Amino acid sequence: MSSALTTSTVTATDSAEPAIVFDRVGVSYGRGRKTTVALADFNLRVAAGETVALLGPSGSGKSTALKALAGFVRPTSGAVRLAGRDVTDLSPAKRGIGVVVQSYALFPHMRVHDNVAFGLKAHRVPRNEIGARVAEALEMVGMGAYGKRLPRELSGGQQQRVAIARALAIRPKVLLLDEPLAALDAQLRQSMLGELQQLRKALPDTAMLYVTHDQAEALALADRIAVMRDARLVDIDTARNLWQRPSTDFTAAFLGGANLLPCTVNHVAGTAALVTVGEHTLRAEAPAPGVARPDWVPNADARLCVRPHTVQVGPLTERDALRGTVVTSVWKGASTRLHLDVTGIPVQITADVQGHSELSPGDQVGVRFADPAGVLIPPGIGTDSAADQPEVRA
Repeated sequence: MSSALTTSTVTATDSAEPAIVFDRVGVSYGRGRKTTVALADFNLRVAAGETVALLGPSGSGKSTALKALAGFVRPTSGAVRLAGRDVTDLSPAKRGIGVVVQSYALFPHMRVHDNVAFGLKAHRVPRNEIGARVAEALEMVGMGAYGKRLPRELSGGQQQRVAIARALAIRPKVLLLDEPLAALDAQLRQSMLGELQQLRKALPDTAMLYVTHDQAEALALADRIAVMRDARLVDIDTARNLWQRPSTDFTAAFLGGANLLPCTVNHVAGTAALVTVGEHTLRAEAPAPGVARPDWVPNADARLCVRPHTVQVGPLTERDALRGTVVTSVWKGASTRLHLDVTGIPVQITADVQGHSELSPGDQVGVRFADPAGVLIPPGIGTDSAADQPEVRA
């Protein structure tokens, strides 16, 4: 169940010790009035074999959380545990974690084989085992034939594969990936995304923490997504649940750029509702009440989360079509994003239509919503306040 600003539990294996535990971890820099909070009261548990994506804008605290886990920064409060062992005060080298960063961080003067072997030597793996371990890691990422090359002789995607192989060579129980695809071009990024999906299948017992600001990466790779904002965890759930039934305004807007329409709840029957948006009555989904959602009552204020791809744009003559005016039209290749003023609706609507639309600003169109039009979200949840974040266990 999705959770925001309250305590929630998500259980993967009740009897297993979590591979990763953040226990009320805080990270601050400076003192007094000059104190900067980089991570506040952060709680998260990740099971062995689970992939969790930390998703959020720049400055949200996601990379700080990863650095606290890796040992690159010392928490000012709370504790970090790996498989039940408190590692808060351990050096990075003693944590046994594989780390991949977006800059690759390969040693330019070392050949690929030696780059991958570096971590094994640091962990004092017997010399007669290193060759086989390096070969195994390189084969896993499809770089078995490149051991004698220098990093400058590789493409960006190949360098990233070597960086992943170096992290895997030590056979870590925990693998951290800090925006590993950010430095790649769009085509390479798509290719590497598929390879990371295959890597997950090849490492069924390895817990992965994946830091990104790219929602497509998070949706493609993560079992669960932890949404962060202003140094705090504001929402966490499976990728599917967060997309289909976001429990906060911020999650709905950040994950998929949803329309958030102010509305009034008229009637609720089970999980179906009728709501008023401006001058119009629309059908909506009303998620079951819970710790993160109110009991939907008549005349309650709410937000209607409407995904842009569900908004239908056509001729004004279509049945039940509302009158819309095109404000902007931006072709994005596979689709065109329209911003529309719709008669009787107090906020601008964003719609994604397939292909290249010939519509221009000022054109009149018919606008129809799906049935149901979207999902209800309580107003203000996760928007301005994040004082109490969820504790999540896996």
